Amino acid sequence: MGLILVRVSTPSALSGQEKPATVDFYFDPACPFAWISSRWMLEVERERPVELRFRVMSLYLHNVGNELPGWYRDLVDRSIGPVRVAVAAAERCGDGVLRDLYTAFGTRIHQKKDEDFDVVIAESLAELGLPSSLAAAAHDPAYDEAVRRSHDSGKDPEADGYVGTPTMHIDGAVWFGPVLNEAPTGAEAGRLFDSVRLLAGYPDFFELKRTRTGSLRP
Repeated sequence: MGLILVRVSTPSALSGQEKPATVDFYFDPACPFAWISSRWMLEVERERPVELRFRVMSLYLHNVGNELPGWYRDLVDRSIGPVRVAVAAAERCGDGVLRDLYTAFGTRIHQKKDEDFDVVIAESLAELGLPSSLAAAAHDPAYDEAVRRSHDSGKDPEADGYVGTPTMHIDGAVWFGPVLNEAPTGAEAGRLFDSVRLLAGYPDFFELKRTRTGSLRP
């Protein structure tokens, strides 16, 4: 009597997501929330087929006209420096430079807690072998129009131009977040992305939020 093997397939809640995802990740180098989410997305790349592209946005532009606590106003005002340099580097070397430049900036700002952005910029350019002359862009408002173009490209045209940080375009849909205290790794990173992508692709979903707890662990 022969042995018959039967394979039973269980429908997946995430069916239809086998197609590689396209993600445009908008960041300001000074934002800790963007930094954590970006490290998560780099983990996702190892777990899922994702075309991940980094884009520049600006906390400074996002907060024009807003009343802010003194410490945050200081950070926002200084944040335009690394953003200008990122835009200048992309203009000279192509958008592909943003991934490694962001990592160099963020490692110093968020992990080493270096608050001197001029030093952060100089060391990061040297680490990546980029022209040191790009550092001058930090204090050159001539780059602000390019910053604004990149920043505005991240906005959601269906939401009165709203943008937060981080902003992600997932398969063309514009989302603020997710906001994380710590970047998940490995399989957990992939599972979280599956969930986020599923919600992002549902046309009638627009918000999921809870009270923030815990501390940031960049």
